[in-house]
Amino acid sequence: MEFTCRNIDLKNGRRTVILNVRDAAKLGVGEGSRVIIYGGEISKIFFVNLSDNLLKEGECLINSDLFRTEKVNIEPLASLKSTESIKKKIYGKSLTKVELDEIIKDIVEDNLSQIELTSYVISLQTMGMNEVEISNLVDSMVFSGETIKFDYDVFDVHSIGGVPGNKYALLTVPIAASFGIRIPKTSSRAVSSAAGTADVMEVIANVSLKPDDIRRIVNTVGATLAWGGAMKLAPADDRIIKIEQPMGIDPWGQLVASVLSKKKATNIKNLLIDIPMGNETKVENPRDAREMSDLFIRIGNRVGIDVNIAITYGGQPLGRTIGPALEAQEAMMALEGKHVSNSLVVKSVELASILMEMAGIGDQNTAKEMAYSTISNGKAREKFLEIVREQGSRNIERSEDIELGQYQYEFLSNRDGYIARISNRALVKIARSLGAPTSKKAGIYINKKIGDKIEKNEMILRLYSESKERLDQTLKLINTLNIYEIEGMVIDHYPRNNKSKVSDLTE
Repeated sequence: MEFTCRNIDLKNGRRTVILNVRDAAKLGVGEGSRVIIYGGEISKIFFVNLSDNLLKEGECLINSDLFRTEKVNIEPLASLKSTESIKKKIYGKSLTKVELDEIIKDIVEDNLSQIELTSYVISLQTMGMNEVEISNLVDSMVFSGETIKFDYDVFDVHSIGGVPGNKYALLTVPIAASFGIRIPKTSSRAVSSAAGTADVMEVIANVSLKPDDIRRIVNTVGATLAWGGAMKLAPADDRIIKIEQPMGIDPWGQLVASVLSKKKATNIKNLLIDIPMGNETKVENPRDAREMSDLFIRIGNRVGIDVNIAITYGGQPLGRTIGPALEAQEAMMALEGKHVSNSLVVKSVELASILMEMAGIGDQNTAKEMAYSTISNGKAREKFLEIVREQGSRNIERSEDIELGQYQYEFLSNRDGYIARISNRALVKIARSLGAPTSKKAGIYINKKIGDKIEKNEMILRLYSESKERLDQTLKLINTLNIYEIEGMVIDHYPRNNKSKVSDLTE
């Protein structure tokens, strides 16, 4: 059917066409149906919305400027092959390379509805993927976007995340780059956390770089800390992340394919994977950590990437900050040689030393000593600022230049004792409630960590927000969460009744 077409300003995250209900009946389509619109040499899939009186018969409204002609033809569209493949996966069957290619193509071209895309992600979470599927998914995701080629060996380091405050890359990358290791690091934004590496780096510098920018910067200063989503590297991944994020899920097969596809797209041949392990992380025990490590290594071998693994402690936040601005500030303080949480410096240096060993620079002990020296002599900070300036500085040269949320609240201890447990999940919920990662200045400063002594009315956390309303909402949320466990040095006492006799305990 031919329609007179007009544009409408409707930002609902998908291509939409609004039809008169009577026209829709003639086409045999309903609310949410897929149709294909032809105009000139262009044809694109749209999703149908209906109206009784917003427009006349023979008219349509679309939220896209794809078509430069007023006259378009609209035809109903049968279900996509991808839809049938997603149904197949829901029932636990393996997907072929062709089926995965179709799914990724339709994700990139926005041909799938939110329900279909969500079903795909949930099917991976519940049914998993075998190694052939994951390897094929890596290739499908790589070939759906752009790639970057280098004339020399490049290295990278990537954390699967899951531990709050994981801002290690802002130290590890410049440390390693100080020794001539080329690292075109691209990172994603937060999925289920309060800040991804790209979110943190964006406080200090531009992270939306093009492939030519990446090549130029790596050639000039040796490294980048950029957002992969801006470069259309494995572009399906960022659409999938938008589904994973609100549900807080990260299927292993998709996670491995996501990481390795972006690394393969940037020509990485040598990759260090950080797997934080501990309570309330993505990987909670040694068995799962080893299983994921083996999976990364095997899939890496299949797709041509030499993968090394570092299993790191993730039982509590890394460093003392959660949230983009706070994490950026703490990372810069560490590079400036100022006193920060030892865990941040130790992890960052040890990851850098592994990269150095992979590149043939020193052995385990000497590489670590050399890495520490770049912090004490200022070379790591100098390299970091070189990266910042090349990417596009936000005129933040020192840690004190970073602004934090103006609305603050100190959460105090209600007793004396020692911190016995910290809930990673509770802290992430609090930081996100305060506005992170969208609100860069929102987050948490952690004053006490596991093993620290604390006195009654001493500060445990300081909360930061750019919104008083968000801060007030978060204070209500805190009352429902079990954030900390505080114990005395005596964990328990037997016999509980002072009048009890020893014989009472043995009978």
